[in-house]
Amino acid sequence: QVQLVESGGGLVQAGGSLRLSCVASGGTFRWSAMGWFRQAPGKEREFVAAISRGGSSTDYAESVNSRFTISRDNAKYSVYLQMNSLKPEDAADYYCAAGTPWATPGRSVNEYAYWGQGTQVTVSS
Repeated sequence: QVQLVESGGGLVQAGGSLRLSCVASGGTFRWSAMGWFRQAPGKEREFVAAISRGGSSTDYAESVNSRFTISRDNAKYSVYLQMNSLKPEDAADYYCAAGTPWATPGRSVNEYAYWGQGTQVTVSS
């Protein structure tokens, strides 16, 4: 079992930055790929970014590539999402997710076994 708690969401003006954090409890974090997803009202949950268990491999949705950066600190059981040049269309609830141990990071919600409760990001134009 892995419990995930996100933080760092809030209100920011377009063009601004936010850094989301996700802290995990449970023993399998360092063996699990981690992902960030987001869900806007009335829309399906969508992939944002993923990182391999060691942090050497990352993947981004095209809509956030070059603006967002995912990273992790296994010693702190944490994963981060640095979001720069935010746009109004980035506004959503952002969720941290943990894959099953030893699985490769993916883009489908079905590839992630554990989810946080979400943190809201609002971007004003």
